[in-house]
Amino acid sequence: MAPQQSIPVAADVLGTIGTILWCVQLVPQIWTNWRTKKTDGLPAAMMFLWALCGVPFGVYSIVQNFNIPIQVQPQVFMTLCLVSWAQTLVYFSRWRPWTAALTAIVTGCVFAGVETALILTVRPIYAAGNETPVTVIGIFASVLLALGLLPPYGELWKRQGRVVGINWIFLSMDCGGAFFSLMALVAQNTFDVLGGVVYIVCCALEIGIFSSHIIWLIRTRSIRKAAKAEGKTFDDVAAEHEERGEPFKFSERKSRQEMKKKMKDEESGNEASASEQPLPAVAEVVEAEQGKTQRDGSEDIGHSEPQKTTTTMATGTTAGTTRDLDSEKVEHPSDSAGN
Repeated sequence: MAPQQSIPVAADVLGTIGTILWCVQLVPQIWTNWRTKKTDGLPAAMMFLWALCGVPFGVYSIVQNFNIPIQVQPQVFMTLCLVSWAQTLVYFSRWRPWTAALTAIVTGCVFAGVETALILTVRPIYAAGNETPVTVIGIFASVLLALGLLPPYGELWKRQGRVVGINWIFLSMDCGGAFFSLMALVAQNTFDVLGGVVYIVCCALEIGIFSSHIIWLIRTRSIRKAAKAEGKTFDDVAAEHEERGEPFKFSERKSRQEMKKKMKDEESGNEASASEQPLPAVAEVVEAEQGKTQRDGSEDIGHSEPQKTTTTMATGTTAGTTRDLDSEKVEHPSDSAGN
């Protein structure tokens, strides 16, 4: 398809609306991430793939000479995705902030360089009438965009269809931006199929996320109502079931990696408790030995005193006997002299 020669006013207006929505769509999500310091439920892979998607999408829009708002759109989109991706590295993966920021900046510079090189390479080829490179780039952009929306479906499976961590304003603005951008393509003199596929895929997958959470709300309405009457939340109820070891229909599913980690932690805990369990018995044995030693010492002292008395008495008797013998010896010569 040849580049657009003239852009209708309606296409410019619709494209501008879509660009404005896509330029600020991630601001609510970035704000939520920063305020809560959590990105649970917002996959880092989603943000990275979307940022990467901005490269072929930008090349495709510029080479096709779309209206200016749609050409600017991928650049802003890529920048905001990199910011949100850096937040997932900090809040979920526990990277240092400066490391995550530097990684995002370097990645953005690499993406910009690749996009510029592709534009300079593909534009002359496309102008010469060869549409194959642009078509391949457009398909690649569509695939990356679709792949970026698949990780949230993994989070939906994990939480029984519940949406966690994704800001609803962001999701609504993203879906609206894709819709108005699609209408801008429709309003152009020639509808671009691949560009339309990108926006249609985006709208369809995001509507699926909305639908999944609505279905989850319907399925859990009685549980949430009962929990609210008791002043609790749904998460409180799920935590209570987990603490008691009771099965819960809407508990979070665990991946194989998480299950292995949990089993490993339990085994480590059992080993630690087993190693600590004999310690009280050892302490009791030591105390018993000490008590026995003290008792033996007391008995030895008690027995030693009578022995000492007996010895003293015996010594006294012996001494008395000796004195008697000595007196007899003294008296004996006098008796002899008298005789």
